[in-house]
Amino acid sequence: MPCYSMYDSQSQSNHHQSNLPSLCSQLSLPSIPSLSSSSQRHHQHFLSNTHHHCLATLKGHTTYVSSLTLTEKFLYSGSSDKEIRAWKRNHLDSELNHENQCNNIVAVGKGAVKSLVVLADKLFSAHQDHKIRAWKTSSQEPDIQKYTHLATLPTLGDRALNILLPKNHIQIRRHKTCTWVHHVDTVSALALSKDESLLYSVSWDRTLKVWRTSDFKCLESISSAHDDAINAVAASSDGDVYTGSADRKIKVWRRSSGGKKHSLVATLEKHNLGINALALSTDGSILYSGACDRSILVWEKDDGGGGMVVVGALRGHTQSILCLVVVSDLVCSGSADKTIRVWRCDDRSYSCLAVLEGHKGPVKCLTATIDGHNPSHTSYLIYSGSLDCDIKVWQLNVPTDQ
Repeated sequence: MPCYSMYDSQSQSNHHQSNLPSLCSQLSLPSIPSLSSSSQRHHQHFLSNTHHHCLATLKGHTTYVSSLTLTEKFLYSGSSDKEIRAWKRNHLDSELNHENQCNNIVAVGKGAVKSLVVLADKLFSAHQDHKIRAWKTSSQEPDIQKYTHLATLPTLGDRALNILLPKNHIQIRRHKTCTWVHHVDTVSALALSKDESLLYSVSWDRTLKVWRTSDFKCLESISSAHDDAINAVAASSDGDVYTGSADRKIKVWRRSSGGKKHSLVATLEKHNLGINALALSTDGSILYSGACDRSILVWEKDDGGGGMVVVGALRGHTQSILCLVVVSDLVCSGSADKTIRVWRCDDRSYSCLAVLEGHKGPVKCLTATIDGHNPSHTSYLIYSGSLDCDIKVWQLNVPTDQ
């Protein structure tokens, strides 16, 4: 059973692989209590009153879908075929459009697309060729947009500014150096600060970098932020930044008041295999982490010291957790077991509301939103991308009495 944080990486270590064959027959992280509802009757109540179905299956990518993000009018998808596609949501979020969904190839980059984030009229994409690209969107007609390449990060200006001084060079191999503004391996994930002034990037080169979104300047690079490839990053509303790595650790970074640099304030160690995904609750008080050990750990703010402590695990997936997304009070998890699970917290006890089945390959990425067409706000739209090259659109209806 492979550890899917390493699925498409030749650079990540394989030293955990020998532990994997026995995982299916044992409880994942047995020392951590399960947060799933202890009442089977209560659990069945949730399942029986929650309805879900697949609205559409979107086809177009020729290789696996690795990243998804949403705007009001578009769903953006990135894949290992180097393409970024834009799908009109009014063609997707309706059962009337199961076939021939209108989509537009925004761009074809030079490396597999690993992560996408949207900031106003800009779209940022992270790539396997070690670069971050910025694209500008402009509306020409209703529901039609034009996409222009704005910049490749690090920018030419950043590179030129740092190339002359030897102190700005770092050694990446025995006889090769580059400037500190460069990622030197796959850029695996992106996240925006709450005020959207900063873009955080993490890489399999084990670094965390900070970029200014106004002019794309690299402000900071934390080298050796982890002991192995970094797979995930999440930025909290309180300013803390979380990174998750194949080294099994989550690290918490904080910028001092009035300072320009981030420093390490905590290291969270409970997973026993590589971490693939991180997600934060809406208010930033709860952190969810998913790993190759098949567990989703729930971390909460420690009232005493201000740090994060693990309070329990969400169990049910039979293979690696590959992606997580939070929408309102729901947590959605995608797994190498080809399913998506939807969890809801009720007074610190979590119930699995639904198991979404239909993908023919591991679920690599997720995004979700409240269905704006439903005034009760108990209807959700969940978008999933898979190694089967498909994107699926799911509708989940949760009764108001839950």
